[in-house]
Amino acid sequence: MSTPIADFVRRYAASGTSRLHMPGHKGAPQLGCEPFDLTEIAGADSLYEASGIIAESERQTAALFGARRTLYGAEGSSQCIRAMLFLLTAGKRPRARRATVLAGRNAHKAFLSAAALLDLDVRWLYPDGGPGSICACAVSPDALARALDALPEPPDAVYLTSPDYLGGVADIARLAQVCHARGVPLAVDNAHGAYLRFLPSPLHPLGLGADICCDSAHKTLPVLTGGAYLHIAQRAPQAWDERARQAMALFGSTSPSYLTLTSLDLCGDRLSRDYPSRIAEACARVDALKGALADRGWAVCDSDPLRLTLDASARGVTGTALAERLRQGGVECEYADPDYAVMMFTPENPERDYARVLQALGACENPPCTRAPLPIPRGEAAMSIREAMFAPRESVPVERAARRICGAPTVSCPPAVPIAVCGERITEPMLALLRRYGVERVEVVREGEA
Repeated sequence: MSTPIADFVRRYAASGTSRLHMPGHKGAPQLGCEPFDLTEIAGADSLYEASGIIAESERQTAALFGARRTLYGAEGSSQCIRAMLFLLTAGKRPRARRATVLAGRNAHKAFLSAAALLDLDVRWLYPDGGPGSICACAVSPDALARALDALPEPPDAVYLTSPDYLGGVADIARLAQVCHARGVPLAVDNAHGAYLRFLPSPLHPLGLGADICCDSAHKTLPVLTGGAYLHIAQRAPQAWDERARQAMALFGSTSPSYLTLTSLDLCGDRLSRDYPSRIAEACARVDALKGALADRGWAVCDSDPLRLTLDASARGVTGTALAERLRQGGVECEYADPDYAVMMFTPENPERDYARVLQALGACENPPCTRAPLPIPRGEAAMSIREAMFAPRESVPVERAARRICGAPTVSCPPAVPIAVCGERITEPMLALLRRYGVERVEVVREGEA
């Protein structure tokens, strides 16, 4: 595809124009990227009123992903998640009633902030079995059907996170069928799976039936931090197209990074050329690494093709200990907790990185272990998410949080199952789970405000 944003930025950087406009560095290099860091000058288009080079780049990227419309974001999937919920629920209910979303419990904390800002009523889908981790929330089509049919009326949307932080990929095709049979749109937080569109057998939610989804392009594609996509499917309501730009602007900065936008533009060009074949090669290398580690005695979890997740506790160690072992070998992993260690690969990782993982971990001599199940406590709402998030709060030690109302969710990583959601009363099982994940203090609604 063409690169209209990058072409403009390069021409402007080489033009020698006197920069009597923002930003303050005026293109003088300290990091080296400043000459390409612009603002909405003539010809540069404007992200939230795009009609020129940004709109053209977005149009070409939409075609790559099979979307009816794709919008760029420069503030990660957090911005896109909020925009998705706005589009899914705006104007759906009488003013006296809150819109309702049925959501997987492992929603990103940006989902909770959007629920507070939009005053949504959230009904939760809890893990349907799975590995026993707050980072996963497997939901089967049957479980989703039961949850939908148990509601007094259909929700405004179903919202799922796939892949999850451990790399678990939901059966989006069948889950979408369940939603559509009941006239409910399906939204997917695909922050960790932008590359899934470009596999030999694509697994991107948009191609499997999701009505709307977001990708954190920067997580798995060659894009600068903050680069993201909001995708609207071909089958989605036309009204979403008309309000999508407004929704993104509602939750975004008026000063989006042109460096990030340029990287999204250039990424589209690479995806239209040889990058899918490079993704396939990287997937094969990761698969081989998984096999080698399994042969050496490590418990390798099922995950999306570019992620390596080790169940450390299944071999009598902790994920944090494995992370330190890797660090000593020159490898920094993506995430570690008492049970799991997670590593993310892309085509940009050289062969050296795969060899370092093997060398750092070596062989596992420990026999398999059986650990106690990790039940996820079900929350009891005492206030709405909005009421709790906007109420005066205080931070208290975990030991003093029993029966208090959660004011802000505390999790070990953003896209995880909140042990307690804003507005829920904190129970003893929740406290035990907070301690397990090393949480020492929690924010609760100040007494007398409930």
